[in-house]
This record gives sequence, C-alpha cells and structure tokens, in this order.
Amino acid sequence: MSPFRSFFMGGYECADHINRSGDRVNLLKETEHDLRAGEDYDGLANLGIKVVREGICWSAVETAPFVFDFSEVGNRIRLADEKGIQVIWDLCHFGYPDGIYPTHPHFCRRFTALCQAFGEFYHSVSSEPLFVVPINEISFLSWHSGDVRGTVPFAVNCGFDIKYHLCKAALEGIRVLKVVSPDCRIILVEPLICIHGRPEDDPDHLSNLNGHQFQAMDIIAGRMCPELGGSEEYLDILGFNYYWSSQWEHGTGTLPWPETELKRARVADLLRMAYLRYKKPIFLSETGHFGEGRAEWIDEITAECVAVLNDNIPLLGACIYPVTDRPDWDDLSSYSNCGIYDLDLYKNRVLCPDTAAALFRCNALIATPESTVSGAAYFQAEPETAAPLLT
Repeated sequence: MSPFRSFFMGGYECADHINRSGDRVNLLKETEHDLRAGEDYDGLANLGIKVVREGICWSAVETAPFVFDFSEVGNRIRLADEKGIQVIWDLCHFGYPDGIYPTHPHFCRRFTALCQAFGEFYHSVSSEPLFVVPINEISFLSWHSGDVRGTVPFAVNCGFDIKYHLCKAALEGIRVLKVVSPDCRIILVEPLICIHGRPEDDPDHLSNLNGHQFQAMDIIAGRMCPELGGSEEYLDILGFNYYWSSQWEHGTGTLPWPETELKRARVADLLRMAYLRYKKPIFLSETGHFGEGRAEWIDEITAECVAVLNDNIPLLGACIYPVTDRPDWDDLSSYSNCGIYDLDLYKNRVLCPDTAAALFRCNALIATPESTVSGAAYFQAEPETAAPLLT
C-alpha cells in the first residue's frame, strides 16, 4: 500500500535563496502561504488532495548560527494535522542562511544541526510520521549556483564540486535524522530530464550528459564517491520533477509542448528508466504548467502515470507544483499564471476551473476501483464534490 493519503499532491513554492540581484527571496511569504495555510489546505482537501510538499525555509528558521525558531513551521504542522493533510517537508529547498554555501567549511555542521533541531521539534508537536526531503534538487541547485551564477556562491565551472558538497551534507543530515527520528521516511528529489541528440552529436557524450541527472542519487546510494559513505539503504522514496522544459535538443533548445515535432520521449518511459535504475518506489515530485495549458498538462501527465501503473511499477503519486501562482525569482512583480490557484492583487486565491476539473477527472481515473489501472487499489479515497468550487 502507498504511504501517501492521495495520489495527487500539491506543492507550495518555498524558494528562499538569494537571487541574481543579490536579494533574498522568500516565496512562502510572497504568496502568503505562511498566513493562509489553513485556507490553502481546505482548498486542496476539497479537490481530493491530501498530501502536500512544504519547505521550512532554512534561511528564516535559523535566526543565528545554530539557533532555530520553528514557530511558523509549527503552525503549519498543527494545521495540517487538524485538517488531515499529510506533509512532505523540504529542509533545504534552494536557500541557505546568510554567510554560508555548500563549499563553506561550516556548511555540513550547520545543516546537520538543522536536521537534528527540526526532527526533535517535529516530534514535539506532531505524532504523525515524518516525511522529509533533506536537500531538494541537488542536481539543479548545483548547476544553478555552480555553473550559471544563479545564486550563491554565483560560480561557473563548479557544478560538480557544489553537487559533491551538497551530497555530503545530505548524507550527514540523513544519518542525523535517522537517529532523531528512526522511522522517518527519507525522500530524495531530483529533476527528470531527456537531452535529445542531433545527427552530429557523439552518442557516448550524449549518454554521459543524460546520466548527470542521476549523479546525486548515485552518490547518496554509494554508487559514486564511496568516501562519502553513501548507502542503498538511504534510497527510500525517490521523487522526480518534470516540466515542459525538461526535454531539449542538445545545443538547440527546449522541445515545444504541446508536441509538434514527435521528438519528445514519453514521460512514462522516463519514469520507467528511473525506476529500473534504483528499484525503489517513485513519484512525480513536481509537475505542472502555466496559462491555458494547465488542464491539458494534467490530463497528459495522468495518462503517462496510468501507463506506468499498468506496468506494476510503484508510482506513488504526482505533485502539482506550485499550488498557487508565484512570482519569478528574479522579478517579483512577474507572475506566470501557473498552479491550481491564481492570485489576485490582494493575494486571494482564485481557483482555475479548468485545472480543478482536470484534477477531478484524473483523480477519478486513478482512484476508481473499476479502473484498469493496476495500481488503483492504492488510492480509493473518495474526493469531496467540486461543484461549489466550480460555480
């Protein structure tokens, strides 16, 4: 049986890094999810979604080196428990406290202290099992900060070095979490991509480029860099983030979506590839689109999930990310009309009816006992009616 209460999940944007302008962003606050969590959870429950991805925002909860204030996080924990919402907690989404970064000598000590403090705090306020992502999207974060100067340390040609140190911190954090919370479920989240070749590209080089997406999980599993002490036992549940921009042609650019050139690999095939590499339960830990394509994207992704489930692969869910529209990291005035809810000028949630209808349609396909989906028995909770929300 799945450890999750619903197949479809919702993710709240919680990036808190320093952007290209050198300014700290905190999208948890920008979208007012920190103030409206109860309202947000009610809205998701009405759509049949009972699992969320959240972030603690490391830069906000560590008020001074090794000093932590989880009071705001505690409020979300209590609200989730009251409303029957299951939470997957990111400890480091993309941001770090001021003055440290992955290659800093104090980074691992600071991160392991965070893991210990959060694990102890969580169990002091909740009796629910702890689901935790130690460091989100190590592969993306190492590229963003170590190759294209997207955030601290604003480096180039250092992507693997950043990745190595993020994996080192993640491993030390996992070991601490397993002491503080022996039954916690460790979730690793990485991008799922496909780089397509051109006729002139060397196949071995292309295969090597595609393999980079698995380096972080391989290190944590002990398949690479064994000196860091990785182990297969640290691979518990594996999340893969997939968006329209996750497939591109090498040296050319992102492949169009909706499909016009018949070049894209099927998402089901990419998920099968990831599963066969590790043989662990998997889920789509982030997926979604923007504008008028949101509903069509959910329909397409669900069809791919059905194909995976019909192969008896333990695909545990799909997380629509983000739940609410959010601003661009480098331009907080620019919104993209993504997610399940748009935001008005006062940050009120405005349900996208096409997206909601798609969620109900697709949830029924996954959860109906009469469905031909092999994994349907995992998810048989009946969603509440959507009628009041769609009028």
